[in-house]
Amino acid sequence: FSLVLSLGATKDMGKMLGGDEEKDPDAAKKEEERQEALRQQEEERKAKYAKMEAEREVMRQGIRDKYGIKKKEEKEAEAQAALEANAEGSLTRPKKAIPPGCGDEEEEEEESILDTVIKYLPGPLQDMFKK
Repeated sequence: FSLVLSLGATKDMGKMLGGDEEKDPDAAKKEEERQEALRQQEEERKAKYAKMEAEREVMRQGIRDKYGIKKKEEKEAEAQAALEANAEGSLTRPKKAIPPGCGDEEEEEEESILDTVIKYLPGPLQDMFKK
């Protein structure tokens, strides 16, 4: 790769010094071959790193198994499953009966709370709520 750059740099320098530009009839073909070689190198590099990462993951899994450690994704999945199981149980549990008379008292209590809040508001705001 650096060899190609150095050759290109010398041609450019030759043009700057006043040399004639040489027309290479196979320039397009050479450029295409160079691009293909670069793509192939990139694919080989990616394959190499994927293989190395797979080997590292095997080693990590061995350590996890040895010490009983779980992956972050596994922990999140278990926590989510536990939440869903808890929610499922609470949805199917029968509701407790409300003792008679409880609902009536709540309405009166709400009105007294509202009156208490209005009492502490500034004058103009009290007038707005009383209307």
